[in-house]
Amino acid sequence: MDKTSVIGLILAIIAVGVGMTLKGVHPSNLLNAPALLIIILGTIAAVTIAFPTNEIKKVPKLFGILFKDKKIPTIQELIPLFSDWAQVARKEGLLALEAKLTDIDDPFLKNGLLMAVDGQNADFIRDVMSEEIEAMEERHQANATIFSQAGTYAPTLGVLGAVVGLIAALSHMDDTAALGEAIAAAFIATMMGIFTGYVIWHPFANKLKRKSKQEVKVKEVMIEGVLSVLEGQAPKAIEQKLATYLPVSERMKIESSVTEGENVNG
Repeated sequence: MDKTSVIGLILAIIAVGVGMTLKGVHPSNLLNAPALLIIILGTIAAVTIAFPTNEIKKVPKLFGILFKDKKIPTIQELIPLFSDWAQVARKEGLLALEAKLTDIDDPFLKNGLLMAVDGQNADFIRDVMSEEIEAMEERHQANATIFSQAGTYAPTLGVLGAVVGLIAALSHMDDTAALGEAIAAAFIATMMGIFTGYVIWHPFANKLKRKSKQEVKVKEVMIEGVLSVLEGQAPKAIEQKLATYLPVSERMKIESSVTEGENVNG
């Protein structure tokens, strides 16, 4: 589970609920049926109109991505893996890596190693794997756009809800109590539109983009690793090359472990 998504939502609800209470407004006032209808159903309607059916069908899956950690190899896991493959390839040849294919769960990495074992040249492998990354980025961008558009529509629908509430308020000019209630309901619609837009939908879109960038980075490391093994580079050289994708602190850990390994072997 992606704990940050859950923690963020809980903190947002607490912030609004406690803030309203401190201001003397009971949180139960948020349970305003007309405002909920205009903001929630209105946002769903606007997004449904804006995107084709095949993209809307992905929304439930996107919520799964937001609240679950996708199982992809980390760069820290890939570096020693490529180092081991390089040792095998230098000693026994690339064909010896065919036995490693059954141990690979990631389809992208498995396809890259398979092309290397099959004798494809480095340019062909890079082109195929890079095109796959580009296609993935395009899909991810389209997915994130659904939430960013929802974040754009929701605050505007909040204004629409406020206008509807004010129209209702004008019909109660002779009743002060009803007038105040109608104005309060109007501002609740505005608040809910802003809250859902800027605390839920836009952050969701940003999280999808960040997760996409992380996955792209890992796949770029896979490309460099496969090509380095194909070119017969030394294991240590591959480790140093791939370590550049890591923060300095993590890079130093990799380098120190390599040095310790050399001292033991020495």
